[in-house]
Amino acid sequence: MNVTVDEHKCCGAGQCVLIAPEVFDQRDDDGIVVLLEAAPPQDQHTLVREAAAVCPAAAIELTPAQ
Repeated sequence: MNVTVDEHKCCGAGQCVLIAPEVFDQRDDDGIVVLLEAAPPQDQHTLVREAAAVCPAAAIELTPAQ
């Protein structure tokens, strides 16, 4: 799984950080998402999918690993 985030779409809700803190973080100044792991390990995939599903701005995109 590969993860990308669109910082321009992000509204800073922080749901991704709460669900998958090993993969996502937020900038201190404005709360915009920071991607910590673009290719998360298998044990994080379920959490990352959940984070993408609940993102209110649809700023997280998941693609199959290549």
